[in-house]
Amino acid sequence: MSLPKLSDALFAVLEKELDKGPVAHGWQDQTWTLARIKTLIGRRFHKSFTLSGIAQMLRRHGWSHQVPARRAVERDDSAVAGWVKETWPSAEAPRRRSMPTSSSKTMPASR
Repeated sequence: MSLPKLSDALFAVLEKELDKGPVAHGWQDQTWTLARIKTLIGRRFHKSFTLSGIAQMLRRHGWSHQVPARRAVERDDSAVAGWVKETWPSAEAPRRRSMPTSSSKTMPASR
């Protein structure tokens, strides 16, 4: 896996820009999309990412994608944010990583 192109300090600046909302950056509604975030990164940092690279970077930093529960006619645009910072605690403990001494059913040497 390659290192992210934005350092932690630059990602902190990106989070501040995302907190301002899409309207502050010239879009008509309050929805952050991957394409809009890509444009923002290009304008602010002069760097280019793929859409999947942006999604991975956001997930790595605790952001999650939210899909609206209601149709666009029924929903409150101020309550919909597209990509938002995850605020829910983890329901499961992180998985234990395998160690060099752990046995595996898929490796012949460990049988």
